[in-house]
Amino acid sequence: MVNQEGKIALEANGIRKVYRKDGREMPVLDVASFVAREGEFITIIGPSGCGKSTFLHIMGGFIPADAGAIRVYGNAVNGPGPDRGMVFQEFALFPWKTVAGNVAWGLEALGIEKEKITETVQAYLELMDLAQFRNHYPAEISGGMKQRVALARVLAFNPKVLLMDEPFGALDAQTRETMQEEVTRIWERTHKTVVFVTHDIEEAVFLGDRVIVLSARPGRIREDIRIELPRPRTLEIKKSAQCHEYRNTIWDLIRQESRHKGENNNG
Repeated sequence: MVNQEGKIALEANGIRKVYRKDGREMPVLDVASFVAREGEFITIIGPSGCGKSTFLHIMGGFIPADAGAIRVYGNAVNGPGPDRGMVFQEFALFPWKTVAGNVAWGLEALGIEKEKITETVQAYLELMDLAQFRNHYPAEISGGMKQRVALARVLAFNPKVLLMDEPFGALDAQTRETMQEEVTRIWERTHKTVVFVTHDIEEAVFLGDRVIVLSARPGRIREDIRIELPRPRTLEIKKSAQCHEYRNTIWDLIRQESRHKGENNNG
């Protein structure tokens, strides 16, 4: 577990977002304060439409907030940058590039020297168990392998914070569980600061040091739950009574928020 007094890697203060359409305003997000400390794995969950992906995209600099500030190691976020790596649900691989070519893309864009790129790509292909597929194209590999390539591409340029937006949402259940275990293995080796959005409660509990539960729209932090499960984590942990207790607690919170949202819509 990460020391709660560790260095702050990412912080959000007073973040608000309102979408406007046809002269109407729809408040989406209202987060007073959020902190991710160096080396933490934080998962974010909440009822459908609560703004969790919007919040992550604001952290990534892809969507501007209407108010508030995001800082990475004290530096203000004003757009995308190499200090943050983003992994999306869609694999977003270049179909005309090989596995190795896709992993190298970010490094090439940063102007890294060729010898260093070759060395780095090989290291991350090995980390992700993809070395034997380096010359394959995306159409020739499975969905789980495509997501491992996408993750390797982001890790290769060594961002300070890794942002993951429901990266396993498009995978079948078996592959999804395998990827959850894979991500914990990689995190335990790299100790990256990770903020991971999901709609799956078991996934949130299994992966996270903390689970942030957002309220119904506009998304506010309803609860910040520290997950006291042992590491390293294996899929066997999902069968434990403690894991089920966390799952039930979070499910009750989300259900309460969903009911609250329904009552507001009917009022």
